[in-house]
Amino acid sequence: MDSAFRFDVIYSYTRAQALADGVLVDAGPIAREAGYRWPVALTAGLYNGFIVPSPRLIDEGQSATGRLWDLLMVLRHTIIKASDSSRVAFQVLFLMTPETEPELVDLVAVCGPGDDGSPVLTVMLPNED
Repeated sequence: MDSAFRFDVIYSYTRAQALADGVLVDAGPIAREAGYRWPVALTAGLYNGFIVPSPRLIDEGQSATGRLWDLLMVLRHTIIKASDSSRVAFQVLFLMTPETEPELVDLVAVCGPGDDGSPVLTVMLPNED
């Protein structure tokens, strides 16, 4: 190969490292139960900000499992309706405070290669990458 096209890797950060560090949260068995064939992960900002309910919401019957399931179902329908694209934008309603209206939250899902080149899905807030 011509030396003009060789590049030395200065730094790399794998998906496995991001999962181990908590930067990404694995949707694991819930995603598989929801029908996803590829690994699905959420950014920590999305997971901690919207999936994990506050103690007051837990008292109202909200759970991280239920909120994640809702997100995955909306995403699944969005993907089915989408044209061939590696990136989809979608919205999910999340109850953030008891006795208020649910909040419509903009989200993005990206399909790309995982550490071994196999497809993976990553769900995030629009300002994350």
